[in-house]
Amino acid sequence: MERDVVLPRRSDLSAQTLGFLEQQFKSNEDLIRVSDLVTELNIKSFELKSDLQNMQRKLGSLLVSWTSRSIQAKASFQDLIGAVENLSLLTSEYGSNACDARKIQKITNKELPLFAKELRRIASLREYAETALKLEALVGDLEDAVFCVMKHRTGDLFSRNSLTPLTPGVIIHSDFDAKQGRTLQAVKIINGIEDILLSVMKLHPQWCHLLKTVDSRVYKILAVLRPQVIVDHRSLLSSLGWTPKVFSSRIGSGENTGIPNPLVLMQGDKRESYSQSFLALSALQHVQMRREERQLNILGRKKEDNFGLWGIDELVSPIASRIEYHLLKWISQPEFIFALVYKVTHDFIEGVDDVLQPLIDKARLISYSAREAWVSAMVKMLSTFLSKRVFLSLAELYKEKHSKAEAISSWIRLVDLIVAFDKRMQSLISSDAYLLLGESGTFIGPSTTISVLSLFRDRPDWLHIWQKIELKDALKKLKAELKHNTAWVTDEKHEAGQFLDGEPELYLLTTRGDHKAPLIVEFALKIAWEMIERYQNLPAGSHRIHFIRSTASKFLWHFVNVLLMKHERNDFPSNDSDEALMTVCALINAARFCEFKLQTWSDDVLLLGLGIAENGMNSDINGHMMETSCFFDEEIKSFSELEMSWLMEMIAHILRQFETLSFEYFHNLHRLDSLLKDVDRLPAMNAILSDDLVEALDNLRSQLLLLRQHLNPKDFLDLWRSVADGLDHFIFHSILTSDIRLPDGGAKQFIADMQGLFLLFQTFCARPEAFFPFISDFLKLLNLDIEEIMALNSCLLDNEKGTKCLLSHGILHISTDQSHTVLSNRMSILKK
Repeated sequence: MERDVVLPRRSDLSAQTLGFLEQQFKSNEDLIRVSDLVTELNIKSFELKSDLQNMQRKLGSLLVSWTSRSIQAKASFQDLIGAVENLSLLTSEYGSNACDARKIQKITNKELPLFAKELRRIASLREYAETALKLEALVGDLEDAVFCVMKHRTGDLFSRNSLTPLTPGVIIHSDFDAKQGRTLQAVKIINGIEDILLSVMKLHPQWCHLLKTVDSRVYKILAVLRPQVIVDHRSLLSSLGWTPKVFSSRIGSGENTGIPNPLVLMQGDKRESYSQSFLALSALQHVQMRREERQLNILGRKKEDNFGLWGIDELVSPIASRIEYHLLKWISQPEFIFALVYKVTHDFIEGVDDVLQPLIDKARLISYSAREAWVSAMVKMLSTFLSKRVFLSLAELYKEKHSKAEAISSWIRLVDLIVAFDKRMQSLISSDAYLLLGESGTFIGPSTTISVLSLFRDRPDWLHIWQKIELKDALKKLKAELKHNTAWVTDEKHEAGQFLDGEPELYLLTTRGDHKAPLIVEFALKIAWEMIERYQNLPAGSHRIHFIRSTASKFLWHFVNVLLMKHERNDFPSNDSDEALMTVCALINAARFCEFKLQTWSDDVLLLGLGIAENGMNSDINGHMMETSCFFDEEIKSFSELEMSWLMEMIAHILRQFETLSFEYFHNLHRLDSLLKDVDRLPAMNAILSDDLVEALDNLRSQLLLLRQHLNPKDFLDLWRSVADGLDHFIFHSILTSDIRLPDGGAKQFIADMQGLFLLFQTFCARPEAFFPFISDFLKLLNLDIEEIMALNSCLLDNEKGTKCLLSHGILHISTDQSHTVLSNRMSILKK
């Protein structure tokens, strides 16, 4: 009876109290520490009473403060009512006088604004206090929830004895579920805190001290909660039998042996417990992402792309520990390293996607994919291993002179394997099963930033070494290729045929064969593009730009110098042999093809983005934005200038040769009349060319035909038109400045000679006269009879009337003064 009075009945105890007693006293030996437990509970009770008293005192002081402010506000409000009543009286017909008007003005101009300001201040203080009390309550609830999580201890969840009734395994399973529930409750509270803090940041950014205080307390709580949740998750994974064995001995045999996936084999309580643990970890990550995003917004920065999930990272971490032994054995054979990592990634990816993707969606991690996170974690694991175990030693070897060559060879081989490995890993992400539309209608596709090369992000010294190795290796390959006899050979596929101006398809140049460029150009551009492809897997930002500028751009500038040196050794135009002329054609074709390819590359979306980003960085430094966003703009201009310079040099050479060979002809134009005996036969097509002009025309024809065969169509089109324009000006001004008075026979001989010139260019166009406007107009003047000459010459005395008369005769390019000079000379010779 006495025992019943001392101890309460079991039915009177709450479920929480019974759970506590069952947890503390599981055996008779636990009764020994009753006194210690009582002491501990008394201490905690005293602490809680002390906290309660402090909270009561704080609440009391706040109430007193609010009471005093409320009294002041009430007094001010009563004064305002009195003032308004006085204002009503003063504005009536009985109370209007000068003194009352001054009182009214004082109330409206001073007292009312002060009262409104005080009301706003009180409302702001009230809102601040309410927000602070809400946050204090939520933070307190969060601390209680985390304290409960930390009080529970989880053992081996799925022990062998867990199938028997009333065994510890059952209790542990129950405790585990309760613990996950409290973890999710803590996450829910943190989300509530975040909602309030986001509202404060948006509406009251001046409350920065409140934000900092709450953030500091939540950070300390998360610093305790996250490690505990991770420890529990790892313990659960161990109970599930993770990590499975890796059959590394069959990697090189080519056998397709799959690795059993414990995630797929989970059933019943195991699957449910793992799902709850993964959800808790994912929910905790989600709230952590919210906090980081808010804090970055305060600093004005954007959150970097992150494809990692804590739950999947916990799957990869034990895998890394298990396979590290095998990876260390294969450092000298890195292809096996990549094969093993790819095999493990490939064998588990379907199970990870099927089991974890629904849990990720349930945790509201909308922008995350289980497949992508799995591949990203495996790539990150390999990057870490290569960084610590491989590249670190290679960088040291590179610094030693005697082992530099070995380090370069290993480095290049390793980078090639990494690029190939990245492509295979990307193929896992971009499989048909993954190319789906998300719930929002956005396309879910693979990420291009998942790469082993991300290890260079934090090691700019290694990136610098890699750039030097890439450039040196490229220059070495180019130097070896230049030694071959076929380096500057152009495989001619275009036969010399009809080349009319009306065939636009001849000028749609895309391939090296279309441009008639030498083989060395295609080889050089192939090397440059391979270096450009490397950047696509590098971390975004200045790393990519700097890598291309230090490798591909420098290599292209070196190739510009190769073309220049080739031209200098050719010694054109001092050496004007056909072989020298063909070499210049090859160089022009090479420059044009390089210009075309670089422009094509620069139009690529990725390079276009880099060009815009680089211009943005330059504008920040120089204070102005560059006009173009073409990434290879300077290189394109350089090749274009080379092409134009050599083309103009060739045109000038052809015109100088024609001038030299036709010197006697134009110097002795007055003798043209003695060359023909029968004037009546002059208009006929059987007219004979002047002997002094035959060599010049024959040399011009042979050079143009040679150039058409070896020069690309676009540049040849510019060349022969420029040559025609130069000849047109040269011949016309030679006649005009020499003041030659051609008789009728000499005029007809000159017409026959010019017809021979036109006939030469008829090979390249249908109407060559259109490209010799001055000569054509001059020939029209020569064909006029004496009456037409006299009539037209009289019209030329009036400048405006003379222009109309010239137009009526189809003369468009020769001026009235020049026409008057020609006609006057004709009249003087015809009247004799």
